[in-house]
Amino acid sequence: MRHSTAVTQETPLRTEFPFRLPRGYLDESGTLHRDGVMRLATARDELVPLRDDRVRENAAYLTVVLLGRVITRLGGVSDVHAGVIENLFAADLAFLQDLYRQVNSEGHARAGVSCPGCGHEFAVDLSGSRLGES
Repeated sequence: MRHSTAVTQETPLRTEFPFRLPRGYLDESGTLHRDGVMRLATARDELVPLRDDRVRENAAYLTVVLLGRVITRLGGVSDVHAGVIENLFAADLAFLQDLYRQVNSEGHARAGVSCPGCGHEFAVDLSGSRLGES
């Protein structure tokens, strides 16, 4: 009996995602920072903020603490923390929330469907966000 071995080439796991903020983070000295990097979140990243007193007092603060953990660079700012995130413009915060959802649910918010007319098969994003928009 002969076994056929299929050679599969897996795509390397992407753990960092560069981005450009729509408006930018304006630091205390007046410098605008727009380009940054977000890394994939770990289970720890999602659990640790739940013990944070700020999150316990205000559940909406979870986003701020979580983004402060997964954004590794924002322009010239390498120490990104909740204090930096809470000073972002609302449009930038919304952008980063969408990016977080996209990079951390990749492969989980898609469903395979087929066109009832022609039978063409394709994937649909079920997360409600539109990829490619900022």
